[in-house]
Amino acid sequence: MCQPGLTVEGFLEASPDFVGPVFQRVHDHLVTVDRQHDDGELIVDPLSGKVLFKNGPTFCIVDVKKKWVAVGFVLRRRLDPSRLSRKVVDSGNKFFHVVNVDDVAMIDEEFEEWLTEAYFHVDEPVESVSGGDPMVPDDVDIVIAPPP
Repeated sequence: MCQPGLTVEGFLEASPDFVGPVFQRVHDHLVTVDRQHDDGELIVDPLSGKVLFKNGPTFCIVDVKKKWVAVGFVLRRRLDPSRLSRKVVDSGNKFFHVVNVDDVAMIDEEFEEWLTEAYFHVDEPVESVSGGDPMVPDDVDIVIAPPP
């Protein structure tokens, strides 16, 4: 079931004070990248406790935690810096990375480069999960469970 969407203002009002500066830094950077891209279609989708950034499929998530903001993003390569907060999760040729941000200064030039790379995920051809079926979205995670 889908959660009802919020406005950015509603998301920020319902979030702890430390969330606003982190969200704003990520948001402002991605808006700047989007404006520089002729075909940019950045969608900012605030939900309860998180914001999804989409340009086609979701490529970045700002997820509110108790003491930090978990900023997750998808790249076509695996990063291996010590800044990552969780094990990198791979799914075929996509790698999901998370950095727990407790200070907006952590979003430096290197971090912004990762966000920019995540934004341009559509520039690299990827084999579609849907096999080209327009009724099946490409950003759906399919889990095949073993028989009981």
